[in-house]
This record gives sequence, structure tokens and C-alpha cells, in this order.
Amino acid sequence: MIKKILLMGNPNVGKSVIFSRLTGVDVIASNYPGTTVEFCKGCVGKAEQKADVIDVPGTYTLEPTSPAEQVAVELLNRAIEEKDSIVINVIDATNLERNLNLTLQLLKREIPVIIALNLWDEAKHIGISIDVEKLEQILGVPIIPTVAITGEGIKQLVTRLGEAKKSQYQYEDKERWHEVGNITNSVQVITHKHHTIGERLGDLTIHPWTGIPIAIGVMLLVFAVIRFIGEGLIGYIFEPLFENLWSPVMMALSRFLGGQGIIHNILIGQLIEGEIDFGQSFGLLTTGLFVPIAAVLPYIIAFYLVLSFLEDSGYLPRLAVLLDKLMHTVGLHGMAIVPMMLGLGCNVPGALSTRVLESKRERFIAATLMSIAIPCMAQIAMIFGLIGKFGIKGMSPVFGTLFIVWFVFGFLMSKIIKGESPEIFTEIPPYRLPYFGALLKKVWMRIKWFLREAIPFVLLGVFIVNILYSFGIIAFLGKIAAPIVTNLLGLPLEAVGALIIGFLRKDLAVGMLAPLGLSLKQLIVACVVLAMYFPCVATFAVLLKELGIIDMIKAAIIMIVSSFLIGALLNLIL
Repeated sequence: MIKKILLMGNPNVGKSVIFSRLTGVDVIASNYPGTTVEFCKGCVGKAEQKADVIDVPGTYTLEPTSPAEQVAVELLNRAIEEKDSIVINVIDATNLERNLNLTLQLLKREIPVIIALNLWDEAKHIGISIDVEKLEQILGVPIIPTVAITGEGIKQLVTRLGEAKKSQYQYEDKERWHEVGNITNSVQVITHKHHTIGERLGDLTIHPWTGIPIAIGVMLLVFAVIRFIGEGLIGYIFEPLFENLWSPVMMALSRFLGGQGIIHNILIGQLIEGEIDFGQSFGLLTTGLFVPIAAVLPYIIAFYLVLSFLEDSGYLPRLAVLLDKLMHTVGLHGMAIVPMMLGLGCNVPGALSTRVLESKRERFIAATLMSIAIPCMAQIAMIFGLIGKFGIKGMSPVFGTLFIVWFVFGFLMSKIIKGESPEIFTEIPPYRLPYFGALLKKVWMRIKWFLREAIPFVLLGVFIVNILYSFGIIAFLGKIAAPIVTNLLGLPLEAVGALIIGFLRKDLAVGMLAPLGLSLKQLIVACVVLAMYFPCVATFAVLLKELGIIDMIKAAIIMIVSSFLIGALLNLIL
């Protein structure tokens, strides 16, 4: 009786699509205990025939070199101990030689194996012919050609799961690559084919001279799509829900509480002209729910849709390789472009995506750089609204300063913080049209994680801010900070409130500068300081969970010190 099925293979071989085909919609995404490495779990079969299916993190080897590969090995070892598990080894038929390295390692372990020879159609399209029967005889385990994106071969794979078996194939570990070569030569024939349009496009997007202009165009398109989807969801769905359905309920609760008092301030917040303003009231049940659900979640949905499309289409690995050299100058490798890119839409998914980086050092540098130098889309929109009327004279100092800060502080952290910057090891798959069922499932799992894990932290942050407001602590801190803000940064005393509110929502804080009648110089200084000095409460909550309290304190010190330092320099220079 099979109780557990492990899907194992190299990255980008179609494991997630096969997982989606096997498990349907009832899927759980979890972090492996003690790590931030995520794996997915679902079920296949019915009643007593039901088996757990685990989408193991992609790995090239069972000799781990990264946290994800370590988790893959630990999941395999646990399955071997449980005795009632099998492995579906997913192989990319277009790259047999590289994939067989992991296969031969799996065959030496004490666990039944069955092989899904995926991307079978693509192999034929590019002139690769594989003798499946001969390969099955050599390896001693069942092999089923599959095309996961269309479902071809999946039914046969499921019906033959019971045939999974331990292989008798032997070899010496030191001879493994020699064996891989022999097997490949004996079962594979490659015939000449001209480059496809996809292959020519792949070449163009990886070469620096053509790849960088294409990357700029793709990023501009990405942000346009994200803003269109995010703002559409906010304007047509989430804001109307809050204004038309939730606001009357909150006003009734406000009247029940007498319209004032500590409990009212904590739950409802301040009434603005006798009404609830979800952007300014700052109550636990008003702004506390509105910020993560109506302001952040729409951008998370939009970004994860676009990110998943870039991942599954094959473009994201190319972008990472293209920018690898630049990212190494700030102590990271090319895959760090993911949190930076996500951060431009919303810092919350940017913070979550630092998980793609291997080491704790890299995750700390990436999260800190994103927090101090990557303003979110909502904040960028407010900055444009505030100083856009000054044209390039107003915009270039703000965004130019943030880019310089990103580069200089990243370079300094890479030199000061001990540790290595690993090289980028990522597979560059051919371009392919994503399977939208798997794509949407991936997006839904990430949204569920945000709803389950991030919102409680956001509510806790809003609750703490309200307590501090109610007891006058924030007003007291404002008085202490006033001399620094007025003397060091050259801003009026009223700007202190914007800096404090920025902890809850940075875009709102930028908007609070509009009625203060600031000069262009003051606007530039204020916008840069607000962008740098501290993440909003939603990002702070997620970073606290991702980095831990000690590293979060270190990052917070860097943010606060750097923001006031850069603000003071701008005040002197401009």
C-alpha cells in the first residue's frame, strides 16, 4: 500500500505541473521545520487508496549544496524510513544527461522509483529521440513518457504507480558521470533541426547587448500590468466592499462605543469629519484590516500572477543570469532580482521572496536593501503625485539617490558582513507557455499564506501603534525627534507626524506632506527619508518572521541611521 509519493527532480522539469495534475486543488504549502524552504503537499486517490503527494524542492543532487537541496534529501530520508513511500523521479527529456545524475543517485537508495520522462513533446520537436524500453531495461524501473502541460501520460503514470520498484542497477559513485554518458549515448539519438523562434528569442534575451534592452522593456510591461491589475482590484472590488459593506458595520459599532474612548480608538480609530476613513482612522478593525486586505493584497495577487508567469515561461532564470554580475557587487547573486523586482510593487511579497536566496547573509542583505531603497508601487505613485509637477528636476534626485543608496550600502554590507556570495546555479529552461491551472494554484497558495501568516502580524502592529497613540507615547517621541527633523533634515515640525504615520503606511505618509507647503528641496529630502527610514507595518511584520528578531533589529538600525544620514546630506547638498 503506497502512503506517500515524493515528486523529485531537477528544477524546471515540470514537477509542479505534474503535482497539479495528480492532486487537483486541495493543496497545502508549508515551510520545512527550521527553514524557510517551502514544499507543497496534496493527495491522490480515494478512501483507503489515498496517498500523500509531496512536491519536493528541486535538486540536482543528493549531495546538498543549498538549503533547498538539504530539505529534499531530508524528505527522502524520512520517506525511506517510513517504508510505504515511493519516488516519482521527473526527468526533462530534452536534457537527459544532466537529469540522469540525480536518477542514478535515487536508484541507489532503498526506495521504489518510477520515472516520468516529461517534456516528451518538446524533445521530439527539437529532434531528440529516446528509446524508452531500452532505458527502462538499463535502469530497472518503470518509465512513462509524459507531457504534463497537456496531461498526456499522466493517467498511465497513475495506473502504474504500483509498479514502482527498487532498482538493481549498480555502479561506483566515482564513475557516475561516466555511466550517465554511456546510458545517454546508448538510448538517445539527436537529429539536426534548425533553431526555433523560441530558441532564437532565448539567445537574444540572455546576451547582454540585446538582453538588457529586452529586460528593461519586460520590466516596464510587468509594472504596467501589475499596476493595472492591482489598481483595478482596489478600485472595483476591495474599496467598494469596505466602503459599502464594512463601513456601515463599523459606524454602527462606533455609535455603540460612544464615538470616543480608548476601546473606540483601538478598534475603530479616529473619525474623520464624523466618518470612517480607512486610510487615516487607524483602528484595528478599520485601517488594520483595510491596509493588508484592500491596499496590499491586490498588489500581491497581481505580482504573484506576473511572477508565476515569468517563472513558468522560462524568462525569470534568464533575467537572473543576465544581472548576476551586477548583483554580485552588492553581495548577492542574480536570483536576488526577484525580491527587488517584487518590492517595487509591494515590499511584502518582496520580503517573502528573499527565501529564494541560499544563505542567511544574502537574505539579510537583500531584505535590508529592499527596505531602504526600493519604494513600493503605492509610494511611487504618491511621490509622482507630489513632485511630478517639477518634472525631471524633482524626480531624478529622489530616485537617483535611492539607486545610489542601494548600490553603495549593498557594496558596504557585502564587505562588512562576513560570509560568501555563492555563484548562481540555476537551470535555464526553454521558453514554454505556462500551464495556467498550475500557475493559478501557485498564486492561490501564496495568497493563502499571506492571509494566514501576514495579516495577524499586521493587526498586531496596528494594535501596538494605537496603544502608543492612546497613551501619548508617539506624541512624546515626536517631541524628541522634532529637533532632528527640523535641524538635521531642514523639515518643518509638522513633518514629524508623516514620519510616524509612515510606519503604518508609507504612501499615506508621503501624501501627508502635500498640505505642508514644502519647497522642492524639502519635498526631495522628505520623500527620500520616508522611502528609507523604516518599512511599513506589513513589511515589518513579515521581515520579523523571515529574519528573526535579532537580524530585524540590526536591519532597523541600518535603515534609521542611513535614512537620517542621507537626508542630512541631501539637506546640505541641495
